[in-house]
Amino acid sequence: MLVGTRELEVFEKARPRLEAIAYRLLGSATDAEDAVQDTYLRWQDAEHATVETPEAWLTKVLTNLCLNRLTSARARRETYVGQWLPEPVFAGDRMLGPSETVEQRESVSIAMLTLMERLSANERVVYVLREAFGYAHGEIAEILDLTEANCQQIYRRAKQHLATGRTRVEVDAAGARKIVEEFLAAALSGNTDSLVKLLADDAISAGDAGGVFISLPKPITGALKVARFLRTLFTPDEAKREMAGGRLDLFAEVVNGVPALVLAVGHRVFAVISLEVTTEGITAVHTQANPAKLDRATRRWAGGQPLVEGW
Repeated sequence: MLVGTRELEVFEKARPRLEAIAYRLLGSATDAEDAVQDTYLRWQDAEHATVETPEAWLTKVLTNLCLNRLTSARARRETYVGQWLPEPVFAGDRMLGPSETVEQRESVSIAMLTLMERLSANERVVYVLREAFGYAHGEIAEILDLTEANCQQIYRRAKQHLATGRTRVEVDAAGARKIVEEFLAAALSGNTDSLVKLLADDAISAGDAGGVFISLPKPITGALKVARFLRTLFTPDEAKREMAGGRLDLFAEVVNGVPALVLAVGHRVFAVISLEVTTEGITAVHTQANPAKLDRATRRWAGGQPLVEGW
């Protein structure tokens, strides 16, 4: 069935919200785009006259597509080389969705998207729709074909799984730049103590290279161990430049709502290092260097004035 002008307008109006839901559910902007496109194909074939509430219909179709993708993604991640991290998204990208509340901003951080991998598929859907988009339990129950009481129970369980007991430090672009500058100065100093002072005692460092580059099989834990690793990582040498494809420029950015260091060769993003900052210090350093997860970042990155040139 062909989509008329009105039906197309309905879908395009819903697209940003659908993309934001799919990104939170899948942790991948690329997969989210594919899921939304598949939703559009089903919208094309729908009997539009029988659809009373297009928003609910589209959300249900998208959610079911994401549930299928989550199941297959988990199977793929069992054979994933090294650590898996979400795809980073720059501030201002509509994929991040609503950001009016603390809960909405928290739900899209790299740390939270990584934690959400612990949830079952239904737990993740219920948590995202309730926490980030304010859906009522009755609405979610209808989307998932569950009872409202069951949805409430699933939501409580998901909240328990994701509780960290920590308070994130929220920053604007200027605050993020200051944090990144301080982090970079300590990392480039070669002084382990300078880094330790910035880190929480139980800080972790995790990296995703997608098997393209050598990476550690599991996160490093503990301020001293993380600081020693970062000191080595930020020691420049020709091997690193050859791996990156040239000398790197280092920039401060906001990625998924947190301060981040962008490593770029020309206008190509080589890696994104995001910093999870709480009142206890930096609790997580997440490095995304898998080229397959940096295409969107490269396409949407505006560049700017680097903190360090030709590193």
